Amino acid sequence: QVQLVESGGGLVQAGGSLRLSCAVSGLTFIWYDMAWFRQSPGKEREFVAAISWRAPKTYFADSVKGRFTISRDNAQNTLYLQMNSLKPEDTAEYYCAAGSTSDAASHYHYWGQGTQVTVSS
Repeated sequence: QVQLVESGGGLVQAGGSLRLSCAVSGLTFIWYDMAWFRQSPGKEREFVAAISWRAPKTYFADSVKGRFTISRDNAQNTLYLQMNSLKPEDTAEYYCAAGSTSDAASHYHYWGQGTQVTVSS
């Protein structure tokens, strides 16, 4: 059974930082590209960042470039998202996903349940 479990969300003031984690089990983690998406109420799920299984290479949405960092620990089967200089517009439910590197949600086969990030102004 494949499981992706996010943690690390919470309430933070604008300008603050959070580190999200995604613990993965039930699949061969090193074979999968991984990504973070987010979704706010009334909006579509949007791409945040991705990291390939090979190299690895990283990709970011323009809205988070320079503020967020994505990384993975293949020994621990864990994906991370370090979020700095947070803004109120970063408020959303954050999801990790496993699949093929892309900014399209349809390229990811497995999803976590999400963790809420709220940034107060």
